[in-house]
Amino acid sequence: MPTEGAIEGLLRELTPRVLGTLVRRHGRFEECEDALQEALIAATQQWPQQGIPDDPRAWLVAVAGRRLVDAWRSESARRVRERAVFDLEPVDAVPAADSDDTLALLLLCCHPAISPPSQLALTLRAVGGLTTGEIASAFLVPEATMAQRISRAKATIKAAGARFDPPAGAELVERIAVVRHVLYLVFNEGYASSAGDRVQRTELTTEAIRLTRMLLAASAALPDAIPETAGLLALMLLTDGRRAARERAGELIPLGEQDRSLWDAAQIAEGITLVERTLGTAGIGPYQVQAAIAAVHDEAGSDAETDWRQILALYAVLEGIAPGPVVTLNRAVALARVDGPRAGLALLGTLDDDARLEHSHRLDAVRAHLLELAGDPVAAREAYLRAARHAGSVPEQRYLALRAASIR
Repeated sequence: MPTEGAIEGLLRELTPRVLGTLVRRHGRFEECEDALQEALIAATQQWPQQGIPDDPRAWLVAVAGRRLVDAWRSESARRVRERAVFDLEPVDAVPAADSDDTLALLLLCCHPAISPPSQLALTLRAVGGLTTGEIASAFLVPEATMAQRISRAKATIKAAGARFDPPAGAELVERIAVVRHVLYLVFNEGYASSAGDRVQRTELTTEAIRLTRMLLAASAALPDAIPETAGLLALMLLTDGRRAARERAGELIPLGEQDRSLWDAAQIAEGITLVERTLGTAGIGPYQVQAAIAAVHDEAGSDAETDWRQILALYAVLEGIAPGPVVTLNRAVALARVDGPRAGLALLGTLDDDARLEHSHRLDAVRAHLLELAGDPVAAREAYLRAARHAGSVPEQRYLALRAASIR
């Protein structure tokens, strides 16, 4: 008989495909999701004893479809009894499932009428298969708050009259760009938690990688979308490949101090292959460039062997196509490694009045690091302490405070 873990993994993989089929057939996103949840519960009860059906996706579609029919019919006690009996019976004859609707479902969850936080939540709930409680825990909000956010997102989709059929042509490519951004945000929150007491949240990084793989497969017929989607997947793989070395006993270990023998060589190799296959095959986008930067870091045998000139050049390209304060922060670090810390500090000075960094600890953290390299311990200590006060993550707070205390 199949193990509980095998069933759970299969159900998570099938969830977006089944939900996509249901929404395309019946509409009514929220009701389809409720019916699917009932079908998933039935599967977890039946499959361990009866075995996984020959076509598990069609089984789920059939069971959820029957739940929908029941819900739309009389809610009499007779119907309730029939459903209870049905739950105990195996499902054999089921209609064949349709084509994979994962891409359409991702596009629906990232509809422009929905706010970015709701896009994140709805994508993880409907496509990622995470429970509302898991999503709430990941983003450190009460479960009731997250449930309301997801409910409002569904209501917004309904009120907007959003069609399940995806748009075509240039509009489709633009919508896929929104999906990429949502998955990028999911990954970033998992890799560097913005708050809480964990260095990283592997449930989010793992889910972001899985969904990006699905997006890349679903975009196979869209040549304009492939390079950046592949670039995003490569970036995730190359970054997540360092995960095992990034913390020790719950403490943050910066890239330059990591034990590179702990890095996932196979995952990094896959990421590098993706970069080599797609970089330059079409217009270069920000995810491809970020992946190329990550590849340069990962190919170096040590921090000292890193080709910082190449990284600096890539950041210049990135700033040209996707300018922003975080890009400038990273370019300042690379510039400091090439031309010295004072050059990096001068570049940081251009960000002093940038309101986008007003509530972030990043500017002070980078400035503290460069001041330390420049031999200004007093200013470096003060900057580290300022950064520690503004950091939302407990491990980052500890790391920055320790850096301040270690300066003599």
